[in-house]
Amino acid sequence: MPPTPTRRSAEVRGVSRHPQRPDTVPRPTNPLREFHLIPPLTEAVRDMGYTRPTPIQAEVIPVILAGRDLIGCASTGTGKTAAFLLPILQRLHGETAHGKLRALILSPTRELALQIDEQALALGYHVGLTAVAVVGGVEMRMQERALRGGAEIVVATPGRLLDHMRFGYVDYSALDVLVL
Repeated sequence: MPPTPTRRSAEVRGVSRHPQRPDTVPRPTNPLREFHLIPPLTEAVRDMGYTRPTPIQAEVIPVILAGRDLIGCASTGTGKTAAFLLPILQRLHGETAHGKLRALILSPTRELALQIDEQALALGYHVGLTAVAVVGGVEMRMQERALRGGAEIVVATPGRLLDHMRFGYVDYSALDVLVL
């Protein structure tokens, strides 16, 4: 029988191509500045009123910044969106493939996709990255223009993303990050 997972291991599981345990990633003991975010993101975080990371943010931001894959789970309202968006924006900032799809975030519902997109737009503004929500209930032509116009971050529901893929509107050649 496998050991019973601890609360910590049940919440965050880092997955790496390297044989490292998830708990080998250093955890911040001080406020958000210990993540060493670039100045525009630090300013964005401050503007949004964040002073200390939530538990899920403290656990996952260092893992993502280290370039490792992970699976995380936390309750509603605990800061999961910022937990994955901040390190993604840090990673994409300053890289050369501007104007191409770099991060794809799949969402199970339209409402959640729109919430994630809103935060991606707010944070992405500070680092010069654009985001678009690709969801049902919106004219496909507008989304097509945004996809072809160079949105670096796409927040999509699976059904609408498949619609755009069928028409060849999605270019994955520069995709660097996938969030499920």
